Parts: sequence; C-alpha cells; structure tokens
Amino acid sequence: MTSKTLHVDLGDRSYPIHIGPDLMTDSELLQTRIRGQQVMIVTNETIAPLYLAKMEQALVGKTVATVVLPDGEKFKNLETLNLVFDALLQQRFNRTVTLVALGGGVVGDMTGFAAACYQRGVDFVQVPTTLLSQVDSSVGGKTGVNHPQGKNMIGAFYQPRSVLIDTNTLRSLPDREFAAGMAEVIKYGLIADADFFAWLEANVSALMARDEDALQHAIAVSCETKAWVVAQDEREGGIRAILNLGHTFGHAIETATQYTSYLHGEAVAVGMLMAMDLSHRMGAVTLDDCQRTQRLIEACGLPTKSPEGMNIDQFMTLMSVDKKVLDGSLRLVLLEKLGKAYVGNEFSADALQDTLGAFCH
Repeated sequence: MTSKTLHVDLGDRSYPIHIGPDLMTDSELLQTRIRGQQVMIVTNETIAPLYLAKMEQALVGKTVATVVLPDGEKFKNLETLNLVFDALLQQRFNRTVTLVALGGGVVGDMTGFAAACYQRGVDFVQVPTTLLSQVDSSVGGKTGVNHPQGKNMIGAFYQPRSVLIDTNTLRSLPDREFAAGMAEVIKYGLIADADFFAWLEANVSALMARDEDALQHAIAVSCETKAWVVAQDEREGGIRAILNLGHTFGHAIETATQYTSYLHGEAVAVGMLMAMDLSHRMGAVTLDDCQRTQRLIEACGLPTKSPEGMNIDQFMTLMSVDKKVLDGSLRLVLLEKLGKAYVGNEFSADALQDTLGAFCH
C-alpha cells in the first residue's frame, strides 16, 4: 500500500495529514516536521510498550525525552496535564521544543493543549494510534481537558504541524476501541456524504475485519471531510459544529457515567441515533434512514441505548452545560436529510422529551 497525503488549508497554519503503513518508522518524514532539536514525546502506559521505542528510533539525532501518562478519559484533566509541564521544565526545554502526541484522542488533546500553553505556544505533531483519533480528534486543532462538571471545558484551538496516521497501529487496537472509532467514521457519512454512508454499509464487514485497503479509504474520506469543514470554520463559529453530531447527547452519557463505562465513540454512537430519532420526529429524515443507521451501528458492535438508570431529567441537566448551549438556548446538530447536517435550536421541546424517553431504560 502507498501512503496518501491530504492538506488542511488554514493559510499560514496549514498542515499535511499523511496516511499509510509504516509512517511511524519513517524518520525522514517525521523529522521534516520538527523544526528544532528538542522533542518531548507524550504517550501513555498502554501505548508506550508498543510504539515508544519505534518513535524514539525515528527521532535519532534529536534531543528526545518522554512523559508517560496514565491511560483513560478519567485522567484527561489539569492534574495529569501538569505532568507534561513538569517533564518539560525538568528537561529545561525551551520554546523551540516540539511535542509529539503518541496515542489516542486523550493523549492528543492533552499534548496539543500543553503545546498551546507551554511558553505561550510551541510546535506539536500528532501521531494518532486509535481509529477514533485518526479520523477525528487529531485533525482540526481542538485541544483541551475535562472538568468534573463538563467535558472539554478547558482548552484551546491550536493546530499541529502535521498529522502522521500510521495504519499499522490499528492491528494492535482492541476490538472495542476499534468499534468506538467506527462511530466517528459513520458520522462523516451522516453529516456530509450520503454516498460514503452507503459505501460503509456495503463494506462494514471488510472494515470490521480490518482490511487495509478499506480502512485506508475510510480514514482518508473521513479526514478529507473534516479538513474541508475545518478549513471553512476553524474556531467553530458556524459549520464546524456539525462535526458534533450526537456529541451533546454523548457527552451527557459520558459525564453521567464519569467516563468509566462508555467509551467516547460508544456514547457518540448512541447520541447519533438520538439525533437521528429527533430529526425524524421533526419531519426531516425518514424512518428508513434511522433504521439504516441503527443497523450500521449494530454491525460495528456499538451500543444503541443510554446507560441503565439514566433518566430524562439527568440528560437535560447535563446537556444544559454543553459548550453548544448559546445564550441559554440548547443547540443540537440534526439532519435535514441523510448526508446533510445543520445546527439549530428550532426543535420541539416535546419531541426532544420523546426522543430522550425512547432511549432511556
């Protein structure tokens, strides 16, 4: 397989996305994206034994240090972030340092936020190792940490120097993590590309079997879609919010369960079905669209219901602190039709209550 390069077009903040096998060991490719001598690799306890040595080898000739964080969404907080700053200061690294995020979405988000803050901004490179981070969180410059009262409430928009997607890392990804990543892949079909959604339906078996050609295509289309959206709206003042399809519902699920029982992609899968259901109740998408989406999500082994015991009031309370609440009004990403999303607050309160009731046990 040959690698593919896409571009996120943001003027002087533009950067490439490289997709293909063996990119993590491509020393020339990696080092062309690092401008200084100092490198801090940020990874976690799960990824370090698998890939840290390969990454260090690819950075031969640089002054390299590493910080290994605990693994899990529950550690995506200011306390853990401070471990990165501690390591940078202990090494006496200056503003020419490049941070390399080696891991999934949590590592990428925290590394990017650390890069945005350290000495008021240093370079960073994304090397995402999970499907979810490859198709979503590594692209677009959203960085940050969670607060006990809400997800991703503390952060910054800060673009990487490049994204290196080594598709070989998906071989070691646990089945549940892989399935969680598929939720974000499905999202792109729902919000912007009905043809891609149909392709996913036809190729879901190959994707779940981790066929390399199918995966590279799915990753490339996902990244192309995200890059197109981000290029139009870097700081989420408008169209970029469509990338949050299902996320307001999903974040409520994650917060309610304290990030312990649903992976991000699992919560988003349920949230997308809820968004589809509400869109149908509002007279937009068809019942067949909802059923097709549910079948595809089920084919990926993803959940389709909210957690046991989560009720309508809990959903409403947690959704009210979501970042997409504007001037006291809850905005949701809904579909006009399969393949076309919009953001708005013009939905029936009764329809929302009915949707929540349908997905609560």
